[in-house]
Amino acid sequence: MAERGLIPTLREGVDVVKLILFRRLKEHLSRRFPQHDMDYVRKLAASLINEVFGESNAQGPLASFSRENGHVIQEELDSLSIHFKDLRIPLTDALRIQFLCDHQEGKDSGDVLEKARSLGILLTERELPLPAKFIHMVRKIGASVNILNGS
Repeated sequence: MAERGLIPTLREGVDVVKLILFRRLKEHLSRRFPQHDMDYVRKLAASLINEVFGESNAQGPLASFSRENGHVIQEELDSLSIHFKDLRIPLTDALRIQFLCDHQEGKDSGDVLEKARSLGILLTERELPLPAKFIHMVRKIGASVNILNGS
C-alpha cells in the first residue's frame, strides 16, 4: 500500500465511505420510494453522493436525472443528517480527507465542506484524523459491512 502513495490510498478510503453510504442510501430510498424501480433508487443514491462529495452531475448519465429530480435530491440531502446519524463520523472524516487530498492536488473544495456543514453532516467539533487513523477507521467499518476483509 505504501508503494502507491498516500493520496491514492486516502482517496480509496474516501471511496469506501462513499460505497457504504451508497449501500445504505439504496436500502433507505427503496423503502421511501416503493413506487419507483431500483434504477431510480440507484440514480437517486448516486446523485446524493455526488452532491455530498461535490461531484458534478452537469454531464453524463446522471445529468438529466439530477435536473428532473432536483427537488427530491434536495429533500433527501436535507434529511441525510437525520437518517444517517451513525455515518456522520465517517462522512466527516472522508470529506475532510478528500479536502486535504484536493488541496494537495491544487483544487479548492472548501465549498464541499461548507455544504456538508450546512446540511448537518459535517461534525465541526471533530478533530481532523491522521491518515493512519482514517485508514484504520475505513478498514474497520468496511469489514463490518463486508466491503473489506478487515486486514
